[in-house]
Amino acid sequence: MSAIGIDLGTTFSAAAAVAKNGEPYILQNREGHSTTPSVVCFRGNKPVVGMAARRSVSAAPADCVEFVKRHMGDPTWRFPTATGEEYTAEQISALILKRVAEDASTALGNPASEAVITVPAYFDDARRKATADAGEIAGLDVLRVLNEPTAAALAFGYNADREETLLVYDLGGGTFDCTVMRMGYGRFDVLATAGDRNLGGFDFDNALMIHVSELIQKATGLWLLAPGLDDGETEAILREHCEQAKRQLSTLPEAKISMDVDGGEHVVTVTRPTFEALTRPLLRRTEEIVQEVMEEARIGFGRLGSVLMVGGSTRMPMVTTMVEKVTGVRADRSVHPDEAVALGAAVLADVLSNARRHPEGRPRRTVTVNDVTSQGVGVVARARDSGEQVNSIVIPRNTPIPCQGRRRFRTLAENQREVLLVVTEGDDQDLRFATVVGSARLAIPSRMGAVEFDILISYDADGIIHVSLTEPDDGRQIAEFEIDRQANLDAADIHRMRAALRSLEVG
Repeated sequence: MSAIGIDLGTTFSAAAAVAKNGEPYILQNREGHSTTPSVVCFRGNKPVVGMAARRSVSAAPADCVEFVKRHMGDPTWRFPTATGEEYTAEQISALILKRVAEDASTALGNPASEAVITVPAYFDDARRKATADAGEIAGLDVLRVLNEPTAAALAFGYNADREETLLVYDLGGGTFDCTVMRMGYGRFDVLATAGDRNLGGFDFDNALMIHVSELIQKATGLWLLAPGLDDGETEAILREHCEQAKRQLSTLPEAKISMDVDGGEHVVTVTRPTFEALTRPLLRRTEEIVQEVMEEARIGFGRLGSVLMVGGSTRMPMVTTMVEKVTGVRADRSVHPDEAVALGAAVLADVLSNARRHPEGRPRRTVTVNDVTSQGVGVVARARDSGEQVNSIVIPRNTPIPCQGRRRFRTLAENQREVLLVVTEGDDQDLRFATVVGSARLAIPSRMGAVEFDILISYDADGIIHVSLTEPDDGRQIAEFEIDRQANLDAADIHRMRAALRSLEVG
């Protein structure tokens, strides 16, 4: 039995393990590659994962699902197959994880049943739980869900015999994270993190797709991104060509995109300056997040020891240029941008697995990860001045965990006997930008007039949120509950899906 680290990516996934000498290394998949496309294609009842599925996208887009990571934690999302079955985001991710784990087991020569799985640092509670659920459905014993920038830092400095402040700039296929941490001698203290779970190479591809579509529309009158056009085949082909062009523009001054439209070939030439102009707002957004996270970490750029570039999208030259200009630090590329996250996850998996098996023994290495809340945690309340419902934050973002937060509230009406407590994650007072993670009706003492009480929210290292109501004067507990995540699967669903997946052969 082996413990592995898995980078469950938006566009590509990877697995890694730790060798006997203590060094982490990437595990090759069955095709001999270090990464596996995070794509699932259904051929009848049989799911196919990886490169074969990716090659099928342009020919059979309705049977293929990509970018499922963007739907994690969304209980309404389903992927319908041609045979009438529907799969949740957790089930699709579980198929990817099962394929990755099977390939890892083959490479290791024994079952890879324990895993640390990574997530974007800016994932909220529902998305983290959905990722852990996907691992369980895939038949894995999930040791921990680890933030991707922290995993990359582990790969960079797991043997560091020095202390330094590190900024991790992680621009992947579908998400962006920026994290500042203090690391050294096996200790990793996250100071601040920020990000955008809908910002990555996918969005840079979209900008180029729109540009090419506009040029071809001028020539032919046909809009290539029209919904339902050719059952999505034209859009899938255009996305594939634009992604290839984006990759070419990282090393070449220009790239050509050829599309067959109405029986005629149309070629669009895109130069690197044009591509950079088209995607400048996306790059500027990452720059704003870098500035934001440095302010929240309360350190100046002059105190940064290293800037670590992670994620395949950091290969774009304009990204490195911007990061070095903003930070004043030369970008560090000592770890592979596509492999760093999996390698770091493997380091932690090895530590946790050994500690579980040999609780009294001397560990090969010690790793301590002290993280922060990536989202504010609060409750829905009515604003005293306007009476509107707002997101009232109790634990601010970037609070070191485990942590507690306390705020005083009062009932809306006299003689009120219960309150509906709705717990949220998000950093904006506007509820449109907050996510409800759980709720409960709690009884309170019946008194004349409005009742004041304190809401105490606890957040532990595993992301478990515990809520209690206490008397404002003496702190005596009135009521309590633990979050039952409304956006996630329950234990019965996970058990049923795991049993169903066990009988499926994944190609």
